[in-house]
Amino acid sequence: MIKVVIADDEPLMRERLAKMVREAWPEVDIVAEARNGVEALEAFHTHRPAALFLDIRMPGKTGLEVAAEVGDGAHVVFVTAYDEYAVQAFEDGAADYLMKPVELDRMQAAVARLKKRLAANAAPADMSALMEKLLNRADGGQQKLKWIRASLGNQTRLINVDDVLFFQSDSKYTRIVLKDSEALVRSPLKDIVAGLDEEAFWQVHRSTIVAVAAIDRATREGPEKLTLTLRNHPEKLAVSRQYFHLFRQN
Repeated sequence: MIKVVIADDEPLMRERLAKMVREAWPEVDIVAEARNGVEALEAFHTHRPAALFLDIRMPGKTGLEVAAEVGDGAHVVFVTAYDEYAVQAFEDGAADYLMKPVELDRMQAAVARLKKRLAANAAPADMSALMEKLLNRADGGQQKLKWIRASLGNQTRLINVDDVLFFQSDSKYTRIVLKDSEALVRSPLKDIVAGLDEEAFWQVHRSTIVAVAAIDRATREGPEKLTLTLRNHPEKLAVSRQYFHLFRQN
């Protein structure tokens, strides 16, 4: 049995999609019918399906955000009433897309393509770069950076900038530190800081940018030394003298 997850926040559409998938693909096992993007991602991690049918516009997490986190872990079929993202996603590697209202013949064509890929043991397309581009565009990414593609071990993942505690650079890489993990990018720190919201992220050292919300306290340890203690992370960060003014009391 081929495991599939369906995600749509509209109950009638979710029911219709499940019915059409079963009709077009009798041997399929729909292991979850998610009501939003968060449930869809949880279902993916729980069941590891071969394919996901994702509505693009959902609460919690959008279909784009779910696809970004799934990466190349499953084939993706986008379901949407808007074709602004779906067409490009299909052309750049998504298994397929279905326009609402979905018709049975279109579902049958999408299923046929999925079955062909699965029969050939074709690996799911890694859409990380595409999702990064679409998500940044959807979030007004020309002004502010919202997503960063980074290396985590032998995987590439998309990181939501809102989840970052701090960025720290060395001669070759920029280290991105999250609450429970960290990743590396080749982008220099100066390129990253240019895209960040200056009210949400402060540069505190030539090699360090920190999320303001992650700062618990600043401790003066001498005339030339100021250290930051973070929430949810044991590492302490040094503040360069030129940035001391950020922590002066008014």
